Amino acid sequence: MFATTLKHTCRLQRSSFVSLATPSFKRYFTYDITSDTTTQPTDVMFDRMKTASKEDDVFGMDASTNQLENRVAQLLGHEAGLFCASGGMTNQLGIRVSLHQPPHSVLVDARSHVHLYECGGIAYHAQASVTAVTPKGQHLSVEDIKQHAIRDELCGAMTRVVSVENTLNGTIMPLPQLEAIREYSLNQRYKLHMDGARLWEASVATGIPLADYSRLCDTVSVCLSKGVGAPIGSVLVSDKETIRRARHLRKLMGGGWRQSGGLAAAAEYCLDHVLPSRMKDTQARTLRLWQGLQRLGMQSALPVETNMIFIDTCGRVSLRAWAQQLLDQAHVRIDASDPDDRIARLVLHYQIPDHVVDNILDVTTTFVRDHGKEPSTFSPSNLQNAYPSANNNKS
Repeated sequence: MFATTLKHTCRLQRSSFVSLATPSFKRYFTYDITSDTTTQPTDVMFDRMKTASKEDDVFGMDASTNQLENRVAQLLGHEAGLFCASGGMTNQLGIRVSLHQPPHSVLVDARSHVHLYECGGIAYHAQASVTAVTPKGQHLSVEDIKQHAIRDELCGAMTRVVSVENTLNGTIMPLPQLEAIREYSLNQRYKLHMDGARLWEASVATGIPLADYSRLCDTVSVCLSKGVGAPIGSVLVSDKETIRRARHLRKLMGGGWRQSGGLAAAAEYCLDHVLPSRMKDTQARTLRLWQGLQRLGMQSALPVETNMIFIDTCGRVSLRAWAQQLLDQAHVRIDASDPDDRIARLVLHYQIPDHVVDNILDVTTTFVRDHGKEPSTFSPSNLQNAYPSANNNKS
């Protein structure tokens, strides 16, 4: 009995690293669509990592890391890049490097990652207050910034940085809107930071080059560990002097890493083989999944424009019961922690193949037929409840 269990466990462990095309992967793998951070490194990535340079990145000596930084900077139309462990770090560095002497403040979208999901980092790292704005439209506009920017030189903490996010909850900021914000920011002498963790998705969906978005901002953070599929990492891009200072601040924050070449090589592999063709396939699968769920009486709390669906069951079925059914029958994991039992964020990535979408729709169709109720009137839900961290109160 023990030998049988041990053999099964070893097979499970090995299956996490085999090619997605192999039968063993399909047999043992649970497809996690709670986020596009759930991609797993493949054997080919590990092979590429073995060929990477092995020098010290703290002193800028590692060739593979330098190559990745230069490549991403060029893709985004900037002079230099800095490879870091996470998007949280590159966002915080991008904002902090543009701030010098408090009192000062940063104007952000109230729904943005830098505001809600980076542990109060702007206050902690930059000693800055945050002006969190709920836009009148889908994304921040010049009018939103004009209305909420702090200009009181006597009693206020003056706005010094505006931070935008593209994509935001899977929706794309239109390029003309970003161009208008850039022009206004220059006139007001605000620095403009972009959390472009999923900027790749916006570029693939619209056909607009990354640099057309990125050049409009002073600093841009782009993630490699989300839809691009790398095991770890994010890059901050800007001009050479700003990146030189950001490198110093990265060391201050404990983010200086040594032999990072292997991780950089894995990220380059993903830039070559996941972006853009497989990302475009992912977006097409996302749209197909959304259209199928919509036919079953569900709604999306936001437009489905890239690889993300904020699905609202509208009372058609219990979210928790549906999630359990998907796990048991389709081997697909979604988050069901919403206390209202109705909204979840579904995020596809390149390791979610066509047959998984088919299985989700087949299982859901049967579940709705057997257990479905008449949908309630759709109303926008609290999107924060779709993130597990918002419902992680252990008290």
